[in-house]
Amino acid sequence: MEMTITTPSLLFPAISLLLLAYTNRFVVLANVIRELSKRENASSQVLVRRQIDNLRLRIQVIRRMQAFGVLSFVLCTLSMFSLLLHWYVAGQLLFANSLLLLVVSLLFSFYEVNISTDAINIELEKFDERVSGGSECKEGKVG
Repeated sequence: MEMTITTPSLLFPAISLLLLAYTNRFVVLANVIRELSKRENASSQVLVRRQIDNLRLRIQVIRRMQAFGVLSFVLCTLSMFSLLLHWYVAGQLLFANSLLLLVVSLLFSFYEVNISTDAINIELEKFDERVSGGSECKEGKVG
């Protein structure tokens, strides 16, 4: 079975949307960092420190997600070019490698989702501190 130029072209919309989603994640993360840096009187420095460490890790993972996604896109394009020139074996190998890089990018994406869950849990811990701290103050005033 011969591979045609349309086979790798099927990935173009998927990879483009994936890169857009990765970029959106990065923009949101940058906004979170900016908001976090505006907070001067953080209630718990330990939780803020954990949040900053989490954000640094997420930035690194998103950078890797984007890099592997872009490399996948490049190999997919080269695959189409090879197939256009009737270099079928090269086109198939480039396409196979493009798919592998896309899988690596998606695995990094899955990892980043897990890390972002940890960030949400850190925020919930800060909320728990405020709620429990507020109820203790009220109890102290009553008694």
